[in-house]
Amino acid sequence: MRKITLLALSLIITTLAVAQPEWKALENAPSGEGRFDDIFFLNENLGWAANGPSANVYKTTDGGLSWEFQFHVNGSYFRNIEFIDENIGFLGTLDGLFYKSTDGGDSWEPVPLPGNPDAICGMDAIGTSVIYGCGSWFSPAYVIKSTDAGSNWDFTDMSSFASALVEVLFIDENHGYASGSHASGGVILETTDGGDSWTEIYNSGMPGDYVWKLQLMENNTYIYGSIQSNSVGKLIKSFDSGATWVQKDAPEASIQAIGFVSPTRGWMGGHTTGFYETNDGGDTWTDISLGYTLNRFQFFNNQLAYCSGETIYKFEEELSVTEFDPVSIEDIKIVIAPVPLKNKLNIDIYYEHVDNLLIQLYDINGKLLEHLKRDRVPEAGKKSYSFDFEYPAGTYVLNFQTNNGRRSYTVVKE
Repeated sequence: MRKITLLALSLIITTLAVAQPEWKALENAPSGEGRFDDIFFLNENLGWAANGPSANVYKTTDGGLSWEFQFHVNGSYFRNIEFIDENIGFLGTLDGLFYKSTDGGDSWEPVPLPGNPDAICGMDAIGTSVIYGCGSWFSPAYVIKSTDAGSNWDFTDMSSFASALVEVLFIDENHGYASGSHASGGVILETTDGGDSWTEIYNSGMPGDYVWKLQLMENNTYIYGSIQSNSVGKLIKSFDSGATWVQKDAPEASIQAIGFVSPTRGWMGGHTTGFYETNDGGDTWTDISLGYTLNRFQFFNNQLAYCSGETIYKFEEELSVTEFDPVSIEDIKIVIAPVPLKNKLNIDIYYEHVDNLLIQLYDINGKLLEHLKRDRVPEAGKKSYSFDFEYPAGTYVLNFQTNNGRRSYTVVKE
C-alpha cells in the first residue's frame, strides 16, 4: 500500500468543538456482497475498493460519501487493488488473472505475467513507475515487479525463502518487505536492492503461521505485523527496523487486518471479527462492536484512515462548528538516514514555505540530550543537515519543531 508522508494541517480561525476521531461504517458504501479484500486511496478523497467474492470494483472521489460501480468479472475473486496515479491501476485476483486500467478504473484489460502466477495477493506501488506484487497465500511464493508502470514485468521465484507470500510493503524502490509463510513459521523478508536478494528478519517458529499484513510507522523504523495462526493469532512489532521483535496475543486466531496510530493505540480484526481496539500496545483488546471480516487498513495520519471488511469503514473526526475558516497547509517531509544509524545522522527536510526549525535529541525515556539545530528557512525547498552521532547504541527520539507544530521520529543506533 501507498505510504503517505505529507499531512494536511488546518488553521482554525474561530472556535469549534472537536470530537475524537472514531471508526464508522460509511453510510453509502456498498455492502452485502461479501468481504472487500482490499481498498486503495490515492489521496484523502480518491479511492477504490475491490470486493473479493462478488468480484466488483468501486470508486469514490469524495472520501467515501458516494461510490461508483466500475468493473465486474463473473466467477472471479478480486484480491487486491493498487493505483500509481489517478489513471493507472492494477487489480490482482486469486484465479490466475491480472488486470490493468489506464483510465482510472473505468475499464480494465488482462495483463499476461511471466511465470503465469495463480494469484496476486499483495501489491505496493512506489512513485509513478515501480510496482511490486506477490503471491500466493495458497503457495507457491513469488514476487513480480515492474519498473515502467506495468508495461513489462519480472518474476522471481521465492520458494527458497517462503512457501507462500501474502503482503509486500516498500519504503522506496529498493528497500522493502514481503511476508507470508514458511514451513517453519510465519516469515517477514527484507530486501535492500530492489528484490535481487532477500533476508529473513522474522520467523514465528510456529508451522502454519502467516504474517498476513504489515504496517510501517515512525519514519519506517517501526514495523507492525499480524499473524494468522492455527492456534492463537499474534500482534508482532519491532521498534528498531526488524532487529528485535515483541509479540502479543491477538483477538482471534484468523487475525489479518492491523492498523496503529501510535505505539499504544491500534486496531486488529480478521475473518471472523470486526474492530478490536488496544490502548496499551496490544496487552489488552476491546471489541468496539463495529464491522466484520476486516482485511486492510490504510492510514493517512492519526486523524484519517480507511478499512475494508464487510463494507468500507472510515476513521475521522466529527466536527461541531459554529463558524470557521480552514486554511490548508502542507506539512514538511523529513527523511532520516542511515537506518539504523551508525556514527553519522543525516536529515533531509523538504519545506513547503518560509519556516523556522528546531531539532532536539532525546533518549528513549524522554531526557533531552542535545539541541542539534536551530535554523531559519528563507524559502521553500530541500535543506540537508548532517551531525556526528557519537552516542552509544540504543533507541533515541528526534523532535522537529517548525511553524506548523511538532513531530517526533524514533531512531536506532547500532
